[in-house]
Amino acid sequence: MTKKELSPGVKSALELGPVLIYLAAYFWFKDRPVTFAGEEYSGIVVAMAIFVPLSILGLGVSYALTGTASRMAVFTVVMVMVFGGLTVWLNNETFAMMRPTVVYGFFAVVLGVGLYVLGRSYLQFLMGPVLPLTDEGWRLFTRNWIAFFVFMALFNEFVWRVLGETAWVWLDTVGQFLLTLVFLVTQAPVLMRHGLDEDKDRQG
Repeated sequence: MTKKELSPGVKSALELGPVLIYLAAYFWFKDRPVTFAGEEYSGIVVAMAIFVPLSILGLGVSYALTGTASRMAVFTVVMVMVFGGLTVWLNNETFAMMRPTVVYGFFAVVLGVGLYVLGRSYLQFLMGPVLPLTDEGWRLFTRNWIAFFVFMALFNEFVWRVLGETAWVWLDTVGQFLLTLVFLVTQAPVLMRHGLDEDKDRQG
């Protein structure tokens, strides 16, 4: 199957659409719990019941249009299915709130094992063709991502356990996007200092 690139608008709709609907559903049902088969479901459980199929649909449409799906996207959707499914099935929002901790923790462990045990950067394997860096650059960039994932896992635990459900929903939707954006901005010095000039390399 031929791989195709999605337009920015379609890509944003597929990635952000389910998240925004999930956020809207939570606030709509937050004070309107749903009763089904004699059992009451809170806003976050209902929102998760909507979010799970939308996430699967978004990944499926993306794959149908491009012929490919990143391992990270597939893993994330699988985690949404597992923890979202448990949230709805057991009617317990704790599983939904723990999902980001597991996802971030998993990424931190995988990158950490690759960098500190196997001596390689899995980020370089994934992003090398589009982000040329020196070996030292990949080491620093990977190390910083590990630290960020550990921070996000711990911060997620703090938010849902201490600040509560509504604060966690904002973190799970808008907050994690903004924090990731801030983190990427802070990585600019590393990328500029250790970036490779491919044109000069080819001329040399």
